[in-house]
Amino acid sequence: MENKKGAILGNLFLIGCLLLIAALIGGCATTAVKPPLPPPAPPPQVEPPHVTAPKVDARIFPDFVAIIAQEKDTFSSLASKYLNDPSMDWFIAEFNDISELHPGQAIIIPLKPYERGGLNAKGYQTVPVFSYHHFSKSGFNKSTVTQEAFEEQMELLKNKGYRVITMDQLFDFLDFKSQIPRKSVVITIDDGWRSAYEIALPILKKYGYPATLFVYTDLIVGSEKTLSWNLIQEMVENGIDVQCHTKTHRKLTVRDVKESFKGYFEAIDKELTESARIIKKRLNRDVKYFAYPYGETNHLIIELLKKHGYRGAFTVKRESNPFFIDNYKINRSMVYGEFDLKQFENNLTVFNEEGLR
Repeated sequence: MENKKGAILGNLFLIGCLLLIAALIGGCATTAVKPPLPPPAPPPQVEPPHVTAPKVDARIFPDFVAIIAQEKDTFSSLASKYLNDPSMDWFIAEFNDISELHPGQAIIIPLKPYERGGLNAKGYQTVPVFSYHHFSKSGFNKSTVTQEAFEEQMELLKNKGYRVITMDQLFDFLDFKSQIPRKSVVITIDDGWRSAYEIALPILKKYGYPATLFVYTDLIVGSEKTLSWNLIQEMVENGIDVQCHTKTHRKLTVRDVKESFKGYFEAIDKELTESARIIKKRLNRDVKYFAYPYGETNHLIIELLKKHGYRGAFTVKRESNPFFIDNYKINRSMVYGEFDLKQFENNLTVFNEEGLR
């Protein structure tokens, strides 16, 4: 009986152990640790954009700029960019000794004058100044140039590379202040005849040339043959400078037989001051340049001009002008009506060869 009871208890113990093992196994199955997730994949590698280093086409130095010319560059555009003046195109072309610009060209742009006075080892620059008086549609004489001849002369200047400069540019050159184009020319017209407006002005405008009109104020009466102040004002608005040629156009160097020295002195002084006063009143312009009637002067006249603030004055001596010319004896070449184109061109002396020894 006892053996049977012991067998039952043993079986019960065995069953309990089996149930406990089963429970433990079941519990372990429901709480098993999940394996760790794989690390996230790295972001895709984006190839950086291909950046080309900017092309350097200019190097700036204190006195000049060195560039490589680009497709759209011109002398004028470079002068505008680096010199703030597109009309200084010649300044770049002459320094580099070229007449055309091509992409890829190495160019030096000077930032200040490099040839004041037009001086170099071969010689020095000179500036021709032309003097005109009358113009006509057809007929001509010594002081009258035809419209056709004047047109041909202005066209020759353009075709052969001459530059027509202003009076101020001329005197800045003479005073050693600035540089001008190597083939510079000045155009002046004397007296105040109506043909300067009717014939010369349209041609000057066509070529874009400045000019100086030297008027003697007693002539400006607005007749069929003479200018009026309204016409002169229109000329000023179209690029014509107006300066002084006295009041009456008297010969300044000759004293009238009835004039005392005091009377002569006062009369000459009035010729210089009254004409300037009238121009100031009519045009609101201060004059500073003077053309001697008949091209004649003397020490008294020159000293009076200096006293009244004139910067310079003109004769009619047929020579070109170096920078060292006397500012009160500037040469001018009168253009005669009978000149052919070759005779006109003979006055275009722009350089004097005087090499260093």
